[in-house]
Amino acid sequence: MMHARRLLQFGRYCVVGVLNTLVTFGVIYICKSLLGWNLYVCNVLGYVAGLVNSFLLNKSWTFRSHGRMYREAVRFLAGFGLCYLLQLWVVWMLTSSPFGAFDYRVCGIVLSGYGIATIIGNVVYTLSNYVFNKLVTFR
Repeated sequence: MMHARRLLQFGRYCVVGVLNTLVTFGVIYICKSLLGWNLYVCNVLGYVAGLVNSFLLNKSWTFRSHGRMYREAVRFLAGFGLCYLLQLWVVWMLTSSPFGAFDYRVCGIVLSGYGIATIIGNVVYTLSNYVFNKLVTFR
């Protein structure tokens, strides 16, 4: 029973991640293509919107937390920063090794060492950020 609840919670966390991506890209698209704003401003606004969306949906839906908004928001931002740096370190370590210099063919598609390192880094980020939010932000 407890195992199923954890899987459901992690599934919700992943759904929120997909929604964050859609919000981020949607805001960037609207700001750039429809409003004609500076692309760097659009990028920042998109990522801020995705981060806010992530916090609110994870607080209310994924972890169903009733903790203090400000305290959890600070912890959420700290967790984001730590997990992002961990992800960046993983990508850097892999791409600066011989692994990063190779191109790999998978089903006719060429993946660079950097591309694969980025995917691995994203998995590390997703898992570490989930654990951080579960144990620290929304405990």
